[in-house]
Amino acid sequence: MERIRFDGGAIEVDAADVASALGLSPDALRAAMRAGEITTRVERGADADAGRWRLTFFAPGRRLRLVVDDAGRVLTTSIADHVRRAPQAAVKPGSEEGVASDEWPSTLGPSEND
Repeated sequence: MERIRFDGGAIEVDAADVASALGLSPDALRAAMRAGEITTRVERGADADAGRWRLTFFAPGRRLRLVVDDAGRVLTTSIADHVRRAPQAAVKPGSEEGVASDEWPSTLGPSEND
């Protein structure tokens, strides 16, 4: 993977490169992305990491992470086995049951609707 392209706010990565890193064909990668089975995260560096971007591709069983600079040069690549875990329900203090976060008592004080 040589270069990532920034084009008008969009980030372009060669599908063949991503597919190969994830152990897929480009067509299988596109189909999995359309089906929501592969997701991405883009993070812009701040402070000491200013001028860098971290692009992460999450696939069932595998994760690809690229760190690139503003010119699109790939600085680091990491590939790791990845297992998605279902989010666990929050446990209300003093309770053994998981509860939705909107059931937690507010500690921020009265809201605008109070």
